[in-house]
Amino acid sequence: MIVNEFRTDGEPIFHTRYGNGHINETYLVVDSTTRQYILQKINKTVFCNPTGLMENIKAVTSYLKERTLDSRGALSLIPTKSGKDWLVDAHNEYWRMYPFISNSVCLQRVENPYDFMESGVAFGTFQRILANFPADTLNETIPHFHDTPHRYKKFKEVLAADTHGRAKDVAKEIEFVLSREAYAATLMNLLEAGDISLRVTHNDTKLNNVLFDRETKKALCVIDLDTVMPGLSANDFGDSIRFGASTAAEDEPDLSKVSFSLPLFDAFAEGFLHSCGKALTQCELLHLRDGAKIMTLECGLRFLTDYIEGDIYFKTHRDKHNLDRCRTQFKLVECMENQWEQMQRIILKRM
Repeated sequence: MIVNEFRTDGEPIFHTRYGNGHINETYLVVDSTTRQYILQKINKTVFCNPTGLMENIKAVTSYLKERTLDSRGALSLIPTKSGKDWLVDAHNEYWRMYPFISNSVCLQRVENPYDFMESGVAFGTFQRILANFPADTLNETIPHFHDTPHRYKKFKEVLAADTHGRAKDVAKEIEFVLSREAYAATLMNLLEAGDISLRVTHNDTKLNNVLFDRETKKALCVIDLDTVMPGLSANDFGDSIRFGASTAAEDEPDLSKVSFSLPLFDAFAEGFLHSCGKALTQCELLHLRDGAKIMTLECGLRFLTDYIEGDIYFKTHRDKHNLDRCRTQFKLVECMENQWEQMQRIILKRM
């Protein structure tokens, strides 16, 4: 059995499927000392460079562990019995094991501003500790992941092909994204000009990628590090806002329920900027709100692209599911645009 290949404290005696993830296979393992572990098989269809992915995780978790006082403040890899940091089995499948973070809980949605602020603390701390880590030594495991101009290029190719004849039904949505194309390149233009730099970024900064202490609800550590690679700090900030500062589910069909919460934006900004300290430059700080808008626009663009292409990437559970998803993101973009100055005042207040 795969689980027997890792250096657990005792003999593994129990394992079961664990969590709500849809990409990797995840198991909870218990050994004879009652210690618990998380065992995962990496999805090579999604992550086609699993070696590069694991090299990133090893480098970043080691760096974080050396600089974190709380034993629950960073993930660490359990080595294999042969001394490797991950296992490649006889079928060329990639496996890894982490210690289970005790007395922790994962939240699937923002329940109150405090929870969202604490998630900001977690991701701000992640930025602060890794500020001096050489981002250029990490592998780009998913090329162009948050390269918004590249996403537009893909969108235009899909739109031109229109293989399922759906473009005619989404003229309003197409006009929405094309009218914002120049703005969507803002952060990549700053990077190209040298005004901001690549940093170690998480690239999937949703609330459910933070573990909280079960009793205190204080943030413990950031998890799900598969997309850790060089990126932009504003995008990490922005993806959290996109997910957590909305008043409705990502696929809510009733757009009247969808709005952008300034109090939640303020709560996250407070936690993020306080814990981030002086890690970010003034230029990066002044463009955090752009990260929120651009990440939301990019996500909506990806949903729209997938809808036009025939729903081949994102899992759908009903007719026009991706279209509902794209419309919630575009509604959030509009809400941000209507509160644009208030958003910047919040950032300036927290700087």
